[in-house]
Amino acid sequence: MVNTADIVIAVGYILLIVVIGLWAGTRRKTAKDASSSEYFLAGKTLRWPMIGLALFATNISCLHLVSLAQSGFDTGLLNGNFEWMAAFTLILLALFFVPFYIRSGVATLPDFLERRYNRACRDWLAFVSIIAAVIIHIAFSFLAGGIVLETLFGINMYTSIIIIAALTGLYTIVGGLRAVVVTESIQSVVLIAGAIIITIAAWTKMGGWQPMTAVLQEHNAMDKLSMLRPAGDASGMSWLAVFLGYPVLGIWYWCADQTIVQRVLGAKDENNARVGALFCGFIKILPVFIFVLPGLFAYALYRSGGLNVSALQQAGSDTLNTKGIYTLMITQLLPSGLIGVLVAALLSGLMSQIAGALNSIATLASYDLYKRFKPDTPDVKLVKVGRWASGIALLVSVGLLPLLNQYQSLFEGINDVIAHIAPPITCVFLLGIWWKKASPKSAQFTLWIGSLLGAVVYAVNKLYPSSVLAKVPFMMMAFYLFAACVVLQVTLSYIYPVTHTAQSGTLYWRSFREPLQSRGWNGIGNYKTLSVLLLLTMGVLYWIFR
Repeated sequence: MVNTADIVIAVGYILLIVVIGLWAGTRRKTAKDASSSEYFLAGKTLRWPMIGLALFATNISCLHLVSLAQSGFDTGLLNGNFEWMAAFTLILLALFFVPFYIRSGVATLPDFLERRYNRACRDWLAFVSIIAAVIIHIAFSFLAGGIVLETLFGINMYTSIIIIAALTGLYTIVGGLRAVVVTESIQSVVLIAGAIIITIAAWTKMGGWQPMTAVLQEHNAMDKLSMLRPAGDASGMSWLAVFLGYPVLGIWYWCADQTIVQRVLGAKDENNARVGALFCGFIKILPVFIFVLPGLFAYALYRSGGLNVSALQQAGSDTLNTKGIYTLMITQLLPSGLIGVLVAALLSGLMSQIAGALNSIATLASYDLYKRFKPDTPDVKLVKVGRWASGIALLVSVGLLPLLNQYQSLFEGINDVIAHIAPPITCVFLLGIWWKKASPKSAQFTLWIGSLLGAVVYAVNKLYPSSVLAKVPFMMMAFYLFAACVVLQVTLSYIYPVTHTAQSGTLYWRSFREPLQSRGWNGIGNYKTLSVLLLLTMGVLYWIFR
């Protein structure tokens, strides 16, 4: 199945990334002498290409390659909405959120919430962000990577995970954000190249687009080519659920999650931050074609007899366990040597996701938790605290794996968790930057009550799967929870009116035009021009695949 050459390529790639990460993180300053700004924010020197690639690499992990292919096999292009809708929230990040973050000079998003609201909001967001990073960005990625490596190489899942965790943690904990961003830029290229290879292999095996659509027509499965399903669709992902529910998840993930936004905070200036975010928006067009579409080709190949899926059949049943479809495609569609490249691409996604999450956890633990109690802590001590926090996060994430492995679809699992975490955070950020009357107490109670409500709903869904709540699609549940949080915060803002400080009085937009007054760069690189171009591109794509 996997020969020595493939193993050598995969192992060699891992070692190369570790060496590059250690070099990038220590070439300017030794770990002992590094300032906290250099360690956590790369000295604020990042330019737009590196920011865009790093955003994409932190977002895309081994989980996405494996699970999006699975979703392509099961439901077609439908889950590609999570990739294409991200472009719209990245436009929001570039136009409306970046100026706040860059101009205020914050190191973390909880720091921003304290300046806009109060200390309690900062503490809660720091706590929730660390928990989310451990579960969403690290543990789920570990799980997907472990399943793939166990299937391909026969290595025990936990053994492979521990090895990858140790190697990724080594250069991330030592090198800080610079090491993370440099390696993520390389890993983005490798990951995209690997995904393109498997797409070409599936396309070639199928014979192109027309033979695939012919198979879909024969099996009454043409709806698999549609991104926008009618209201009440059995998938729970109707066009209404996508356009109402995704923004709640997406604004938290792309605009208010420390793990993602930290790449923007390390930007050289506002223009680089804005264009970097938009560059990532254009890259996010690719996953539908190179991550989801191969799964759809695999379905057509399976139906036409070109792919043997007997290894996926569950014992005593005709039902397929499609979690392993990506691994099956690698072993059946690729020649020796290219298998090693694809494994390297999978490892790229896994390592970059974990590295980015570890760095954000280090930043949150140091700036938002430890420094609160010891404000005079020197930079060297802050870096040390961040490294210890990263190490502990790795151990906790490994311990969560048996629980998360119960999901049938890892991609749906991760979005199910996000749907119950995101609503109160999205609410307080949106009202905070757009509504002058959003008060500190209202935000504080909205975060507390909204998070508790999300946790209760999530628990009820899992403990009582036949309940009315459990039958609500998670995307619509995210919207309902968000609407409840908005009503709660607006009501509480009138009960506890805001009294702005000199600082908080500058941290909201007075009009829609205000954040767009910055001229930006000239030519095609202007952030306004790029935003319009991205909007038009997404509109055309959704029209084609409606």
